[in-house]
Amino acid sequence: MTYAIAGGLQSAIYTHLTGDAALTALVGSAIYDAIPAGTLPQTYVSLGSEEVLDRSDKSAGGAEHRFFITVTTDTAGFADAKAAAAAVCDALIGATVPLPRGQLTSLWFDRAKAERLSGGGRQITLRFRARVDDA
Repeated sequence: MTYAIAGGLQSAIYTHLTGDAALTALVGSAIYDAIPAGTLPQTYVSLGSEEVLDRSDKSAGGAEHRFFITVTTDTAGFADAKAAAAAVCDALIGATVPLPRGQLTSLWFDRAKAERLSGGGRQITLRFRARVDDA
């Protein structure tokens, strides 16, 4: 196993999301790898933490990346957050994104958690799993 593919995978996921017309129609350019300081848009998407597991076999080194993407909105109700979360899923499930090292062999949705925030907004945290090979 190697963690060397992690940076390239994160960059590829970010690039893929920022280039998705359906998602950007909902949140514009408010897709962040790192949340900026200052006032945030009403609804935004942010890349979050990850966990990586060894999935090497006899033919190649490999890993399973479990990563989180969060949709946050300050609106009451879940409609805006759910629409953006659905667009994230549509953009990523089964996507093939080029990596600078290795290759992405599969990408799928794992789970989600929707919750009310103390300030009245809503947040949906999506977890995806990506299998990469370092061939």
